[in-house]
Amino acid sequence: MLLSSNIPISFFLKKVKYELPIVSVYAFGIAFLDEFVHLQNISIPITLPALLGTSISLILAFRINQSYDRWWEARKIWGAIVNDSRSLVRQLLFLPSTNETNQLQEFQHKMANRQIAWCFALGESLRGFDPHKDQSNYLSQEDIAFLKKHQNVPNGLLVLLGKGIREAKQKGWIDSYQEVQLDRTLVNLTDHMGKCERIKNTVFPVTYSLFVEFFLAVFVMLLPFGIIDYFGFMVAPVIVAISIPFFLLEKAAIYLQDPFQNQPTDTPVTTIARTIAANINEMLDEHHEGTVEKLQGKYYIM
Repeated sequence: MLLSSNIPISFFLKKVKYELPIVSVYAFGIAFLDEFVHLQNISIPITLPALLGTSISLILAFRINQSYDRWWEARKIWGAIVNDSRSLVRQLLFLPSTNETNQLQEFQHKMANRQIAWCFALGESLRGFDPHKDQSNYLSQEDIAFLKKHQNVPNGLLVLLGKGIREAKQKGWIDSYQEVQLDRTLVNLTDHMGKCERIKNTVFPVTYSLFVEFFLAVFVMLLPFGIIDYFGFMVAPVIVAISIPFFLLEKAAIYLQDPFQNQPTDTPVTTIARTIAANINEMLDEHHEGTVEKLQGKYYIM
């Protein structure tokens, strides 16, 4: 995710590294021909490219708005994941005391680390990376072996969390009401995962992009003949200066429409997952002060 306010101009130039040379060659070619062929004789009314440019602006504004809505929805979903992850661990930590304190604390750490692993696995899978990455930091070998049977690793982790809740109910650590509350939190996490997958798997129609690119090409081709009477040989840099912002806006819409493609404009899922992990670790430290060190070697990884 872009965090710096001082973004170098090279960052923007890279986004139009193909369009910029093509437009420049075309613009300077028209300017060169004007010196010998006198293109003023085939000039067109400036209102024609102006109207086309206005239409393209409206189309790009609509597309950017739709793309930003997708990006913002993804960010809201991950904000909800933060809240539900904290709620799940808090619900697990404040269970009634039992005679099996050590086993209960071990269970709480195991469930908390499963939730941390779920956050990282979901972010990696949405970006098309290996969701098994760094799982050994949070999961037991038994859990890792279980997940290897699942094509959808985040969903497999939710199954593990559900099994943990059932185990706690069988051992009497939670009552039926607490079981329902914990299951409701898992339902919320499943819902968040489904929404992220919907955004990832639903893309803008290709024909929409083709139409925008076609109209931009026509606009760039007509623009010199509408303004050459006013600028003469200087028409080349003017064409480049007018055209490039349109291409940049189109690129911005393309990048925003998929907030999980590992681009600087993405939703910062890895950073959010690290925040969740830090918050959960703090909750475990405070609740099990003095016992964390004993359990750290087996389940609890900073």
